[in-house]
Amino acid sequence: MPSNTSINEFEERVLFRGGEGGYHTYRIPGMAVTTKGTILAFCEGRRDSAADAGSIDILVRRSTDNAKSWARARSIISGAGATVGNPCPVVDRQTGTIWLFFNWNPAEDNEDKILAGEGARGIFVTSSADDGVTWAPPTDLTSVLKPGNWTWYANGPGHGIQLSSGRLVVPCNHAELRAGREPGPYCCHIVFSDDHGETWQLGVNVGENTNECQVVELEDGSLYINMRSYHGQSRRAVSVSKDGGLSWGPVTLDSELVEPVCHGSTVRYTLNRVHGRGRLLFANPASTRRENMTIRISYDEGNTWPAAKCLYGGAAAYSELAVAPDMSILCLYERGVESAYEEIALAHFTLNWLSDGDDGLD
Repeated sequence: MPSNTSINEFEERVLFRGGEGGYHTYRIPGMAVTTKGTILAFCEGRRDSAADAGSIDILVRRSTDNAKSWARARSIISGAGATVGNPCPVVDRQTGTIWLFFNWNPAEDNEDKILAGEGARGIFVTSSADDGVTWAPPTDLTSVLKPGNWTWYANGPGHGIQLSSGRLVVPCNHAELRAGREPGPYCCHIVFSDDHGETWQLGVNVGENTNECQVVELEDGSLYINMRSYHGQSRRAVSVSKDGGLSWGPVTLDSELVEPVCHGSTVRYTLNRVHGRGRLLFANPASTRRENMTIRISYDEGNTWPAAKCLYGGAAAYSELAVAPDMSILCLYERGVESAYEEIALAHFTLNWLSDGDDGLD
């Protein structure tokens, strides 16, 4: 990268602050780094309250200089009085296209109503072929990706990935009505495309009592999924697929990854064959409450997490990790003083800072 885009060991700024820009609250961060090196920061703009249902838009801010400066936030999907949310981008490295999945439902249809099968929840995708400057009209994929007995449906949130095979993978979760119209538990799944987003297919269920997930391709080509857990143990749930997400192994709980039942973020940082050491990063509120935003490093493909550093000790909730073009690390996360939803901040730091000087890139 040019010298004028280099960063200090640690920098931080607020990208979205509640009460500013015409929105009561900003929530649900997502990020994408394009093939040209542009960094896109997405979130929900909730107009009237902090509630999950209401008049909600999807916003984006762009940075073309390694996160040193940011264009003003703009709405790319307007709810027009409805709820649009759960932005989940995935970048196709071959075509440069940025695909952005999101959900839509009427403003009056809250989560409880949808889970009971009395409300609507749709799956849509838009795309950008010019580095996030303009976006195509959304396509409704509900009939393709949502079986008739499914009620709740959410993409990500956060980001999807492209596998070394070229497959595009978007992590999702859902709930379904069972016999007698009994709402079933949350369950993770993926959707994927093997033709650069021309068509999308529905993957199989990962495991019950899981939702809000992210995926990483492991060094051996396996797909690792890290999930919010409803198993009552305050630990993240994980599973591995050996066939690109067509089937999944047993769901287990990671004893090191404490959580308050909240979204967390996972990303591949380095590959052993490229950087001499494989590294995964993980971020979440490392507590049984939504507080203590912590970044962890794994050197063994997510089996253990020996290094950790607290990013923010106060109230904090959802987070999103990305790797900047110069291999610095980005964490876009919700935080506040009295509430975890007062603002969305971007922490930008080096591996040297994260590891307290114990690790660095060659």
